[in-house]
Amino acid sequence: MGSSSSLHLPGISVSAIFFLVILFLQQPEQSSSAIILSLKKRHGGSSGSSSSGNQYSSSRPSAGFQGNKSTCTLFLGTWVRDSSYPLYKPSDCPNVVEPEFDCQMYGRPDSDYLKYRWQPQNCNLPTFNGAEFLLKMKGKTIMFAGDSLGKNQWESLICLIMSSAPSTQIEMRRGLPLSTFRFLDYGITMSFYKAPFLVDIDSVQGKRVLKLDEISGNANAWHDADLLIFNTGHWWSHTGNMQGWDLIQSGNTYYQDMDRFVAMEKALRTWAYWVESHVDRSKTQVFFLSISPTHDNPSDWAAPSSTGSKNCYGETEPITGAAYPVSSYTDQLRSVIVEVLHGMHNPAFLLDITLLSSLRKDGHPSVYSGLISGSQRSRPDQSDCSHWCLPGLPDTWNQLLYTILFY
Repeated sequence: MGSSSSLHLPGISVSAIFFLVILFLQQPEQSSSAIILSLKKRHGGSSGSSSSGNQYSSSRPSAGFQGNKSTCTLFLGTWVRDSSYPLYKPSDCPNVVEPEFDCQMYGRPDSDYLKYRWQPQNCNLPTFNGAEFLLKMKGKTIMFAGDSLGKNQWESLICLIMSSAPSTQIEMRRGLPLSTFRFLDYGITMSFYKAPFLVDIDSVQGKRVLKLDEISGNANAWHDADLLIFNTGHWWSHTGNMQGWDLIQSGNTYYQDMDRFVAMEKALRTWAYWVESHVDRSKTQVFFLSISPTHDNPSDWAAPSSTGSKNCYGETEPITGAAYPVSSYTDQLRSVIVEVLHGMHNPAFLLDITLLSSLRKDGHPSVYSGLISGSQRSRPDQSDCSHWCLPGLPDTWNQLLYTILFY
């Protein structure tokens, strides 16, 4: 058996220019992963007007897509202050936002981080209209599958919808690995399926075995969905007590550890084969969320922390300037996803949020999470700089999803 007690991360110099080259050259040839988008309806999705039977009116007027669709760079742009934000309050979606994401509830003293809107190059995002979303997705099943960043996005989407369609009947059931939320009046089911590596983990003789070539155990829960949003990334870096497996199986060989990028690529190729062979793309739309960056090290954003902290603790403003401060490790994880999607016959749409999210060092729970006790909140080293406050950044991920689906 191979073994390793630490994660080797080869150093790579990352710059905005390098990332732009990747963005435009490494994307799959099909428009489903293009950064300069022609925003057309995909796989039967409607882009028409809302039905006259709509019994709800949005609390915010629905502004359509504005700009040149052929040159709109959805995932490149700037963060601008907007006093109309945030788009909802946690009270608009009671019991949906979990304590780990509810930063205001758990004592975050500042609120300016809530007041930023993503401004893409050459266009404006349409206003998210939850009532319109319900009408266009009526009778459909939506599945988020992946790690807790997927859960972050799932809860955000529920809240965005509920805030503009507050009277619809709902039902929510939390569980492991599957949690489900239903908009009963519309026959819409929105689920989150916890599968941090996407591929299966089985117990073998008391050991957790990560099976890089097997996915059917998880995928059985996904195959009937009309909209699939996948993600993976953060768990591949965990070591020690945080590591999600005891052994890795690749083919007929077991390993105590292996190069994490190699392991992730093998798992993603298993996932890609499952999508190609089991998902009817005339019926089902498939998205893949790119890597959500962490902000554990201020040197990643090439500026001293405003508080002298060693992580996101105390950060209250986005990063400004022309550079996108993406760490070498995050860059490499994203490149694995891009390479696998590029090799697919019909690629999943890359929801490429890495760059725009890298600017939001202010958007993490830090110590203001329900999973951090009161005594720990005085310790910046306990900060959660991986997940995102809600309301917050994942709302923008879902605005981008909404734009791609319906415009």
